[in-house]
Amino acid sequence: MSDTTPIYIIEEEKLRRNLALIASVAREADVEIILAFKAFALWKTFPIFREYIHSTTASSLSEARLALEEFGAKAHTYSPAYTDGEFDEMVRCSSHLTFNSLSQYQRFHERAGECSIGLRVNPEYSEVGTMLYNPCAPGTRFGVTADKLPDQLPADIEGFHCHCHCESGADALERTLVHIEQKFARWFPQLKWLNLGGGHLMTRKDYDVSHLINILKGLHERYPWLRIILEPGSAFAWQTGPLVASVVDVVEDKGIRTAILDVSF
Repeated sequence: MSDTTPIYIIEEEKLRRNLALIASVAREADVEIILAFKAFALWKTFPIFREYIHSTTASSLSEARLALEEFGAKAHTYSPAYTDGEFDEMVRCSSHLTFNSLSQYQRFHERAGECSIGLRVNPEYSEVGTMLYNPCAPGTRFGVTADKLPDQLPADIEGFHCHCHCESGADALERTLVHIEQKFARWFPQLKWLNLGGGHLMTRKDYDVSHLINILKGLHERYPWLRIILEPGSAFAWQTGPLVASVVDVVEDKGIRTAILDVSF
């Protein structure tokens, strides 16, 4: 099989099962759930995705173009740093545009056109165990802490974006929301939307979907004017098919045999 591998095989029935579950959560909890390209961007599946969801999230110019040109809808875009040469094209491809810092906001917000502008915030709490991947670890480059925000936000900031999870359960979201609300709820009356980021692995077998829906309903009850957005990536394609590889060599050292595959680790 070496001439036809490696290859990902997506089983449509399993993909639709995940999509149907995610769409049901969005409907029952009255939230918007969008696809994060950083975890899944197989564009030939987009016609199926469009039957269940309406938007995607991008973190680069190429992903923003993928959203507009292949998915058919402008992206919810976030990048740690926008550049002069790419920014205007990012705006063309985006419906929402989140800035990572107040300095990036000040530099670019007047060029954001019709985009709904957001700011990434850092609640200084995350249950991601590996510090290298923890977006709220001390010294993080991600987001603005509450002590750096003015009492009155600039008039064109309409949302907060917060990403703290990685393949996490609903219980982690529940605990994280306590910190998000303690740190940032006083600004919520000035906002239109709250993006809770990705890492919500709601298609995993042991995930408590009912608890997730109840958590999101409770959030709505406390802040009924806020549009709540989630942007999981891996949850959409979770266990929807195999990565097929071929053994191209077998090496042996000190009695230990190792198969060399035509895929990276």
